[in-house]
Amino acid sequence: MSANPPLTRRSVLTAAGLGAVGLAAAACSRGGTTTEDGTPKSPTVDIVYTPALDSDDAPNPTATVSVRAENGQLNPDVKLLNASGKAVAGTMSDDQKTFTITEPLGYGSQYTWQGSAVGFDRVSTPISGSFTTLSPKSQINVVVNIGDGQEVGIAAPIILKFNDTVQDKEAVEKALEVTTDPPTEGAWAWLGEDNGSRAHWRTKEYYKPGTKVHMDAKLYGVDHGDGAYGAADVTSDFTIGRSQIVKAEASSHQIVVVRDGDVLMTLPCSYGGGDLDRNVTRSGIHVVTEKYEDFFMSNPAAGYFNIRERFAVRISNNGEFIHANPETVGVQGSSNVTNGCVNLSLENAQRYFESAIYGDPVEVTGTRIALSEADGDIFDWIFDWSSWTGMSAIKGDPDQVSAPATPSGAPTSNAPAPAPAG
Repeated sequence: MSANPPLTRRSVLTAAGLGAVGLAAAACSRGGTTTEDGTPKSPTVDIVYTPALDSDDAPNPTATVSVRAENGQLNPDVKLLNASGKAVAGTMSDDQKTFTITEPLGYGSQYTWQGSAVGFDRVSTPISGSFTTLSPKSQINVVVNIGDGQEVGIAAPIILKFNDTVQDKEAVEKALEVTTDPPTEGAWAWLGEDNGSRAHWRTKEYYKPGTKVHMDAKLYGVDHGDGAYGAADVTSDFTIGRSQIVKAEASSHQIVVVRDGDVLMTLPCSYGGGDLDRNVTRSGIHVVTEKYEDFFMSNPAAGYFNIRERFAVRISNNGEFIHANPETVGVQGSSNVTNGCVNLSLENAQRYFESAIYGDPVEVTGTRIALSEADGDIFDWIFDWSSWTGMSAIKGDPDQVSAPATPSGAPTSNAPAPAPAG
């Protein structure tokens, strides 16, 4: 019978280590995913979905969408899938408790959660379930008049043209933001319906040259009223160019073009004859909106059709232009004989044409009829500041102006595409 080998310090430590491993294994088995009788444990982690999956209200696609683990953590496999099975962009919080969607969802679309979470008891639970976003009765699109990177004149308003009537103008206006550098006071106003609503943002005074402007219309997901929602967000980033103002006093029979405070050119001209109301050049601040090297105008009321005009700069939608007219050169500088436009010689019209950009103010004075909303398009500057801010849907009455952008009976044209605004 052999004797047991003597215990050494090394063998004692080894035995102690084995005992520790055994205890650890026992501890792990007691913290497993099954109970002592072998049945699965109920997970202690709670999953909170936003929006709630059992809600009767379809969520807005721009609302916060997230999943959160209470008493546990989310696993990296968590995702939200669209109807095509593609994962929607999202981000995991640093503590791995919350996964939040970072892009707007679609209207009337189903989305499905997928993945898993694990509790502090190491019992996992699936992330699952679906919801469907709201379906608008209709969607309203909008276009902005000034494109990214454009340089415009100091009187240019921002114009948002909607393709349908906005019933809840206050809600929409609250989603509109304009920021300027340097800061510039301005306000939104709602003008007359023209196959859809129109919102204009105008400054209190002319812009300072070089001002940088950012307009942000966060309209996607905004309830426009009567079941209509915004179809998309719209932005515009542009710059105000040099200051150029046309001083147009009718009795002087000339226009004075002032650039950055100095006279750039003084040009003899002829204004509207004024014998009939339709031939009166309107007094007030007009705004350059477009220009054409060649413009074929028809004015049935005045008895002419498809007349070619050169270097035509539009200053109102009622048919007022500053353009060349060789037939009136003999009286330019001495008499007003036109049908309402400002006539220049061919050479002078080209000089002015080349200097004009969208948004330049043309200040007409000295005639018997004032520019009004009946003249259409950009008549923003006929209002004093108090009247303008009163047409805000937030601050005033947005329905007081009802004239369309283009008056009925205005001269028409078969003009080619407008020349660049530079």
